[in-house]
Amino acid sequence: MTRDELEHIIRASGDITDQYEFVIVGSQSILGAIPRPDHAFTVSMEADIYPLQAPELADRIEGAIGEGSQFHETNGYYAQGVGPETAVLPQDWMQRVHRVQNGNTQNRVGYCLDLPDLFLSKAAAGREKDRDFCIALFQHSYVTLAQVLELVATMPIDSKAQRSLRATIRRWEKSARDTKG
Repeated sequence: MTRDELEHIIRASGDITDQYEFVIVGSQSILGAIPRPDHAFTVSMEADIYPLQAPELADRIEGAIGEGSQFHETNGYYAQGVGPETAVLPQDWMQRVHRVQNGNTQNRVGYCLDLPDLFLSKAAAGREKDRDFCIALFQHSYVTLAQVLELVATMPIDSKAQRSLRATIRRWEKSARDTKG
C-alpha cells in the first residue's frame, strides 16, 4: 500500500461514516511517519482503521471497503475496520501520532502511530509476520533499540510480560544486526 492509497482509504472511511478523524494501527500506519518507506513495508494491501470518536462505526468501513468488497476488487487494497482494543500500545501513544491530512483525504485526518509505538504494538502481538516487520524496522534504522526499550515500561502489561518483551526485543535487534552484515 502506498501513502496515496492510505489517503484514499481515509477519505472513503470519512464518506462511509461521516466522521472526521481516524486512527490507523497496524503495519500501514508506517505511512504517516515515512510516506515512502522501503518496499518491504508496503506489501500489505490492507489498512487497519477506526473512527476516533465513534469506533463502533468500524463495521461500516469493513462492510463497504473491506476485503472482498467492490472497493477492494477495483483498487487492489482495502480497509479492515478494527477497534481501539486491536493494538496494545504504550501510554500516551496518541500524543506521538503522525497526522495525515490533505486534499486527497478531503481534509479528513488519519492518525498514524509513531514508529516506536507501532513496533511495540507488533512486538506485543508477537506473530511471525510481526517479528519480521519489527526486525525490518531495526534493519532500516526506522527505530532504535533504545527508543523501543524506553517505552516498554509504559506498556499496559504486567512486569513479567514486560521483562519477556524486553528480552524478545533484544533478540530481534541482534537478529537485525546479524543479518544486516
